Amino acid sequence: MTTEDENEGRGAVPDAVATTPQRMSATALDGDIQAKIGQHLRAMYDDVVRQGVPNRFLDLLSQLDQPSGAGKKPGGGAGS
Repeated sequence: MTTEDENEGRGAVPDAVATTPQRMSATALDGDIQAKIGQHLRAMYDDVVRQGVPNRFLDLLSQLDQPSGAGKKPGGGAGS
């Protein structure tokens, strides 16, 4: 609890605030909560993996794998 000297110039501190125990660290999570978060993250990740890679991305990746200049179209580019 706080004393009147500690509150001088700041007004009275409500009893509910003065007697509230200090909060736990923001980084401390119960083991059950961590397990539940882990389950949800795994379920979301598995869903994304099942969706696969879109064909457009596969085409772009194959173009990047080609030697420099081999995948470029004549007359195409940022400067045209």
